[in-house]
Amino acid sequence: MDCRNIPLGFARPSDANALALMSRDLIETGLGWMYRTERIAKLIGDPEAVALVARDSPRPVAFAVMTFGDERAHLVLLAVHATHQRRGIGRRMVEWLLRTAAIAGIASVHVELRADNARAYALYRTLGFAETLRVPGYYRGRETAVRMIRLLRAPQLGAQTWRPPTRGGN
Repeated sequence: MDCRNIPLGFARPSDANALALMSRDLIETGLGWMYRTERIAKLIGDPEAVALVARDSPRPVAFAVMTFGDERAHLVLLAVHATHQRRGIGRRMVEWLLRTAAIAGIASVHVELRADNARAYALYRTLGFAETLRVPGYYRGRETAVRMIRLLRAPQLGAQTWRPPTRGGN
């Protein structure tokens, strides 16, 4: 199956239930279900977030959600249905989000993933993310998370305080 032709687009409110089920089954397995329909719907409608969907015919087969701050973005969720994994859809989605973040002036993109998720770890490494920290018990007190970062530009330095020149010109 050639997944390069599967279009990416913004999630619609009517996608919330399908995306919540994908989150439950593909991301949150064994952890309890936190990203239910209502929470996904809020993310879809959040002006500080982008919810991206890949559709094969009318149904979503992958999605990603990224929230944006002033300097940093957070890749909150990324899931690809098993029938479409290992075909480049997840990579395309993250690359799209990275380009969007760079255009928005974001300095860094952050993500957490399960420490035992070797495929996700490899994907993020090939996309230029670096591991920054491992957090034991991050997932419901049971599983370790790996935190990763992708720098897009140097962060802004705090504004320097103006001081009048001293006598003698120094």
